[in-house]
Amino acid sequence: MKYFSTRGADQELSFEETVLTGLAPNGGLYIPASIPALPSNWRADWKDYTFVDLSVAVLSLYISRDEISLDELRALVEKSYKGFRHPDVTPLRPLAERRYVLELWHGPTWAFKDVALQLLGNLFEFFLKRRNDVRGEGVERLTVVGATSGDTGSAAIYGLRNKANVSIFILHPKGRVSPVQEAQMTTVTDANVHNIAVKGTFDDCQDIVKALFSDRAFNAKHRLGAVNSINWARILAQTVYYFLAYFHVQRHLPTEDLQFVVPTGNFGDILAGYYARRMGLPMHAKLGVATNANDILARFWRTGRYEKEDGEGEGVKETLSPAMDILVSSNFERLLWEGRACAVVDGWMGKMKADGRVEVPVGVLEAARRDFCAERVGDDETLATIKKHFLEDGYVVDPHTAVGLTAAERMAAHNPETTTQIILSTAHPAKFSEAVSLALRDSPAFDFESDVMPEEFKGLLQKERRVIDVEGPEVGLVKEVIERFVV
Repeated sequence: MKYFSTRGADQELSFEETVLTGLAPNGGLYIPASIPALPSNWRADWKDYTFVDLSVAVLSLYISRDEISLDELRALVEKSYKGFRHPDVTPLRPLAERRYVLELWHGPTWAFKDVALQLLGNLFEFFLKRRNDVRGEGVERLTVVGATSGDTGSAAIYGLRNKANVSIFILHPKGRVSPVQEAQMTTVTDANVHNIAVKGTFDDCQDIVKALFSDRAFNAKHRLGAVNSINWARILAQTVYYFLAYFHVQRHLPTEDLQFVVPTGNFGDILAGYYARRMGLPMHAKLGVATNANDILARFWRTGRYEKEDGEGEGVKETLSPAMDILVSSNFERLLWEGRACAVVDGWMGKMKADGRVEVPVGVLEAARRDFCAERVGDDETLATIKKHFLEDGYVVDPHTAVGLTAAERMAAHNPETTTQIILSTAHPAKFSEAVSLALRDSPAFDFESDVMPEEFKGLLQKERRVIDVEGPEVGLVKEVIERFVV
């Protein structure tokens, strides 16, 4: 299996090169040269697989045995998920008739991004060790640079802390992540971990990261690596829990009339479901895109225009679901590429960068509407949904999951009665204490400390922190920090 950039180039990369490179030099995202079909007997052979078994089965379709043997792949996967708190890794919870929640937050930082980033950290370590074992002299190192709107940062840090020959620099928008998210990142004081608080938005941080990767001289000097979902390994790892959810539903309610509803900002988590579908995973209903007030994706499915501004001229809106407070969804480029010439996508992305908007042909929009539907959810609805599920089910959800649940209810009105919905729950509610407490402030039966707060979070906000402040969204300022601290 080879990989190439959505924006074109003659070069095709191996899986190893794709993982270590992250973002293509021309600004494109790497995608597989073809989507592998599932084995003919996959239903019978995989139905009782564990999460680890499914990971090995799915990932091996995209990774040559010459790069990683099956034994090596299994060892990497087992190492990645041995610390998860639930034996299923991503358990499926029944919520109502024909409605389930897929809990993706049982990893070390209590967020869905642990699923991919625990594996990605081990892949980085595996490839670097193998390269250094055969080098005649010198040591190959990797400088990992990432941007976070909340959960990617801590998950990446926990996946890479103390990894040999890896330094990690995580940019977050100062004051625009939850207190727990910030503490999870900045209280990790390992020597190879560096947190950068940028006075700006997540999109500013993401633009800086992309600019660093596009700077060929700086990239070559520091051997930059990517942990954001621009890295193909992130998407690949996340396809696995769609398969797990499918098999677990079959045990209770044999059906292939499934709809996955995904709260998403950067379009990575739902794109993993799209690739699972392309491989042959049955899901008869459309994939559901759930956004907050930062609704560039919902607006695209409504109008066919992919544009930063929504007519109100506000830029990024601060919401109760901050991990989705994103103006431009990086992974959307991978969907726009589907079946089209790289030069076309390159032109669209160039127009988006220059004008802040691009309108796709009708045929492209119609193709997107065949596979996806989208809904926008406001903060008031988010709070109401958190309260509803606590009062009706005794189940506390975080605000991002609440966005998904709200969107799912609307989408259900357009589905056949036989459709079963699976809503992806992306974070533990304790990570967003302010939103949860606000939603349940009038519920005397609710106590945040006893009902929600894990032992691991107690005292977190009082721990020693290490963070570097950058006073503006300037590439040069971030370069200076990397030059000063990189090993």
